[in-house]
Amino acid sequence: MHDVIVTYSSIPDRAAYSAYYRGTHAPLVRAMPELEEFAWGFVSDAGEDDPKLIARLTFPSRDAADRSFASDAGLATVNDVANFATEGVAVVHVPREQ
Repeated sequence: MHDVIVTYSSIPDRAAYSAYYRGTHAPLVRAMPELEEFAWGFVSDAGEDDPKLIARLTFPSRDAADRSFASDAGLATVNDVANFATEGVAVVHVPREQ
């Protein structure tokens, strides 16, 4: 298994951010091929420098994640980030240890 973790550190308007993420961005993510699981949520008790929202996308492998992000649905998802997150976005790839 392979996880792609996305953190968002700057959320000026949480209500607007949540509405956009839930209504527009999350459906784009869910349309990505080979995606096995998608979960996201706001961080409880986030400190000033902590991420405010974290998303986890799970794929069967790194190769599957790469193919998914290179697909039309993956490119649409990546391109949409600029519509709601203008700064403070980090993406990390985490191969799961068994």
